Amino acid sequence: MFVGLAVLTFAAEGRRIEKQKLDVQRHLNRFNKQALKTIESPDGDLIDCVHISHQPAFDHPFLKNHTIQMRPNFHPEGLYDENKASATATASKEPKPITQMWHLNGRCPENTIPMRRTKGEDVLRASSIKRYGKKKHRSIPQPNSANPDLINESGHQHAIAYVEGDKYYGAKATINVWDPKIEQANEFSLSQLWILGGSFGEDLNSIEAGWQVSPDLYGDNNTRLFTYWTSDAYQATGCYNLLCSGFIQINSEIAMGASIFPVSGYRGSQYDISILVWKDPKEGNWWMQFGNDYVLGYWPSFLFSYLADSASMIEWGGEVVNSEPDGTHTSTQMGSGHFPEEGFGKASYFRNIQIVDESNNLRSPKGIGTFTEQSNCYDVQNGYNGDWGNYFYYGGPGKNSNCH
Repeated sequence: MFVGLAVLTFAAEGRRIEKQKLDVQRHLNRFNKQALKTIESPDGDLIDCVHISHQPAFDHPFLKNHTIQMRPNFHPEGLYDENKASATATASKEPKPITQMWHLNGRCPENTIPMRRTKGEDVLRASSIKRYGKKKHRSIPQPNSANPDLINESGHQHAIAYVEGDKYYGAKATINVWDPKIEQANEFSLSQLWILGGSFGEDLNSIEAGWQVSPDLYGDNNTRLFTYWTSDAYQATGCYNLLCSGFIQINSEIAMGASIFPVSGYRGSQYDISILVWKDPKEGNWWMQFGNDYVLGYWPSFLFSYLADSASMIEWGGEVVNSEPDGTHTSTQMGSGHFPEEGFGKASYFRNIQIVDESNNLRSPKGIGTFTEQSNCYDVQNGYNGDWGNYFYYGGPGKNSNCH
């Protein structure tokens, strides 16, 4: 009798594993497109050079007959003039500095986009196969939330600067890059800008870009360039990088989700990246540029409801997950893992934070607020000077004698 049960249980388990394998394979087929060339990065990533017209964006039913827009109609006014030259990209033949680790071993040809290959174990680390590549619900900083308990319920903590109360058509920042230590594999640490529309309820629209360390998503502790979008407060729509259809990449040089190289050291050399996201006044698509030279691609405006018009809030700063291992605050670091008052070379910063206004001008934001849930764990301090414009230092070590 017991033997029979054991055999049945064993058979059921076998079927379950078989089904899971098939599920994972189906997802991998969706994420990974046929490569014209594959580059093995020194950090173990495989970067597939995929024809621009075969990227995941075109799995979207609304993009079946989409004509790729190969360049934005307009850059924001006031974006220094070398960008105008680099929009045609042929003007300078200077070698560009290495910005991603895979560049050490090669580049993708024209008319392809670099895609970080998703592996089976990446998908299996997710809370469920369906949730792979998606953020958890309720992870947005709400500076004006009257209820501090609500903020901590998701375990997400922030140290940000923000503006609201106007119509915003984009945002820019230069972000100091670090490799914060992560205590638990299911936690992450990121530094990004958020372009937000709608309410923080079920209908939030968000476009996000920056750097992150996320062992769960990538299987390691490397600092990686990332983007995210959602049009329903992280419920069903949107994903990281190119892990769903939506973002249309046009650039053959920068891979979403690939390691940024090099990163800053405490009292050592400092490295930063600049990110600009703006709405093309003619087509209405939201574009992203990395550094001075790389226009990466765009989110078509039909993906969004509120952001189809404009954003109502911009946020810049850091976010971590505090899963309270052993019932105490996590020691996952934000930024450099040091508090803002330590300053340059020790604390992480955002500098030259700007917004794009309704006339497509890049300008200093007015009325910048700052927000953090627990300033003795992670803090933020903003300032202004001639070189850096509006800037702030942010971050912290998490668990310490005043944060437990």
